Amino acid sequence: MLKVIKTEEEYELALEKAYALMQKDIKLNTPDADELDLLTLLIEHYEEAHYPILPPSPIDAIRFRLEQLGKPESELSKILGARSRQSEILSGKRKLSLNMIRKLHEVLKIPAASLIGAY
Repeated sequence: MLKVIKTEEEYELALEKAYALMQKDIKLNTPDADELDLLTLLIEHYEEAHYPILPPSPIDAIRFRLEQLGKPESELSKILGARSRQSEILSGKRKLSLNMIRKLHEVLKIPAASLIGAY
C-alpha cells in the first residue's frame, strides 16, 4: 500500500522500490507501471518539501547562459553597451535595470524571472 512519504527512512525505501521497478521491463497500463507512477509522484512531493532547488542569482544565470552559448563574459558589454557596466554587473556593484533585463532576455533568451531575483 502506497502512502505519503513523511520520513527520511520512508523516502529511502521509496527510492529503492522505484529503482527496483525501473530495472524491470515494465509495460504501460500494468500494476507495476501504476506503482512506479505513484512512487514518482510521492518522491517528487517529498523532495520539493525537503530538498528545494533555489533559483540561481541573476549574475549566475547570466554567466551560465554565456557559458552555454560558448560566449565570453565580454559579450555582455556588447549587449549592454559599455565594458564598465559588464564589470559592475558581474561583480554585483551595479543592479540590472529594467532595460538591461529586457535586453538580456531578448538577446540571450534568459527567462526574465531569472533576471529579476534578489542578489
